[in-house]
Amino acid sequence: MKTDDLISMLATGVEPVPRRAATRRLVFALLAGVPLAAALMLTEYGPRKDLVQALFWPMLWVKVLYPLVIACAAFVLVQRLSRPGARTGLAWIGLAAPVLLVWGMAAMAWTGASPDERMPLLMGKTWRSCAFSIAWIGLPVFVAALAALKGLAPTRPALAGAAAGALAGGAGAAVYAFHCPEMTAPFLAVWYLLGMLIPVAIGAAVGPRLLRW
Repeated sequence: MKTDDLISMLATGVEPVPRRAATRRLVFALLAGVPLAAALMLTEYGPRKDLVQALFWPMLWVKVLYPLVIACAAFVLVQRLSRPGARTGLAWIGLAAPVLLVWGMAAMAWTGASPDERMPLLMGKTWRSCAFSIAWIGLPVFVAALAALKGLAPTRPALAGAAAGALAGGAGAAVYAFHCPEMTAPFLAVWYLLGMLIPVAIGAAVGPRLLRW
C-alpha cells in the first residue's frame, strides 16, 4: 500500500473532537465523586456537632476555602494535562498560594503562642487520623478523575495523575472540614496538607500505568 493511500484510509471518517470535551468529562467526574465523598463523610464521620454555630466562625471558612482553592487549581491542571501539548500556565500558583497563605498564618500563630501552647496548636486532638481521613474521603473523586483522564489523552501521565490526586485531596479536605473539630492554622498547615499530598503521591505513582496510551 502506498503512503498516500494509507494516509487517506486513516483519515477517512475522522471527526473533530467536540470542544470542551475534557472539561465535560471532568465535570461529570466531579458530579459523581463529590456527592460520594460527602456521603462518605456523613455516614462514617458525621458533621461536627456545633456545625451551625461554627458556620459563623471565620476560621471554619479558612479551613474550607484552603483546600477548595487547591481543588479548583488542580481541576484546571487536570483539564490542561488531559490534552497533548496544552500548557499548564499559572495554575501552579493556585496550588501554591493557599499553602503559603496558611503557612504564613501558622507561623504567626506559632510565634505568638507560648512554648506550652505550641504543640497543642500543631497536633490538636485528631492528628493521628486527619491525613488518612482526608485521603479516604477524597477517594471517590480520585477514582472518578482517573477514570475521566483514562478516556482523554494525557501525555504526562505521572503529572496528570498527581494533579488528579490534588483535585481529590482538595475536595476531600474541603468536605472533611465540616466534620473536623480542629481550628488552628498550624494544624491545617501540616495535617491538612499531608492529607492532600497522599493522593498526589499515589496519583503520580499509578498515573504512568493507568493513563498510558
